[in-house]
Amino acid sequence: MNPENLRYAPSHEWTKLDGDTATIGVTKFAVEQLTEPTFLELAKLGKSVKRGDEIGVIESVKSTSSIYAPVAGEVVEVNKAAMDNLALVNDDPFGAGWLLKIKMMPGGDLGHLLTSAQYEAQIAGH
Repeated sequence: MNPENLRYAPSHEWTKLDGDTATIGVTKFAVEQLTEPTFLELAKLGKSVKRGDEIGVIESVKSTSSIYAPVAGEVVEVNKAAMDNLALVNDDPFGAGWLLKIKMMPGGDLGHLLTSAQYEAQIAGH
């Protein structure tokens, strides 16, 4: 089950809003599809991103997947612990395995993202 307090992009990123800062990670479904991530590269601090821009790449033995920005803004924090220990992303994608934080542009919101129920429906049809 995906946490109900988060919003989801169709491309399998989750977002949690705290004030004007969005914490972003990849969903458990995405991690399970990858099967044991082996490499993670994330956008640099200070990078300005538009919604839909690539903000990272995650690789596994099975495949390589891009990670996309669900919101526009500036990268203000990168989870170095997750980059150094991919087991965090694999074992706790909604917690310690978060990837980065983006300070959103003024007026930005999460209204365009899926609710937990909508995301569940999307992955059920996958």
